[in-house]
Amino acid sequence: MEFNLSENEIQRYSRHILLRELGGTGQMKLKTARVLVVGAGGLGSPLALYLAAAGVGTIGLVDADIVELSNLQRQIMHGVANLGQAKTISGAEALARINPLVNVVQHRTRLDAGNVAALLADYDIICDGTDNFATRFLLNDACVAARKTLVSAAVLRFEGQLSTFKPGGPCYRCLHPEPPPEGLVPPCSEAGVLGAVTGVMGTLQATEVLKEITGIGQSMSGWLLVWNALDAQFRKIKLKKDPACAVCG
Repeated sequence: MEFNLSENEIQRYSRHILLRELGGTGQMKLKTARVLVVGAGGLGSPLALYLAAAGVGTIGLVDADIVELSNLQRQIMHGVANLGQAKTISGAEALARINPLVNVVQHRTRLDAGNVAALLADYDIICDGTDNFATRFLLNDACVAARKTLVSAAVLRFEGQLSTFKPGGPCYRCLHPEPPPEGLVPPCSEAGVLGAVTGVMGTLQATEVLKEITGIGQSMSGWLLVWNALDAQFRKIKLKKDPACAVCG
């Protein structure tokens, strides 16, 4: 890969370039990468901020909502001045403040079966920062069909989980074949969530995206990371591909 970083970029990303595993070649991979972040909320905020800071060349933000006061306890991409503003606009402004070299593409829309394929088409890696099972299953199925890598995280109350689903490996439906019965797993708006938990999981999600782009470390494909903040315990659980999976089997 041609090493094409400006003096400004070399200075900005110097701590990356110093890493033997990353170097200038890894930084160039970040510069040319295209990542779609679905959900500009509690997970999407730290995720997108760290992707921008790291120099990911193009970041797409998908969200149809506006910033509300109840968001500010955990959605650190937005502030009081952004109340009533579209989250994609607020998010794009926040990313530009951190790194104006990054191209931010706003998709102010709710992801659904009619637009998911088109939204995924222009991106290399997809990030699930949503808060509902319907969108998680839709994203998974679309990523399997398009052979796209999906980095997924979820939070509730004091717990979080994280995995990467890659072509050829287990998918989200290998872990959860079907959505749970309605009402069994309450959303954060009903059950609550400790704001910092979304920060930890969104940052871990960003780390896995950067690893996938640059090819460093061990992929989380085939693994599920579960974290309980109350007892500060991480568990890493092996995931196996389900040969009977309706989507990837």
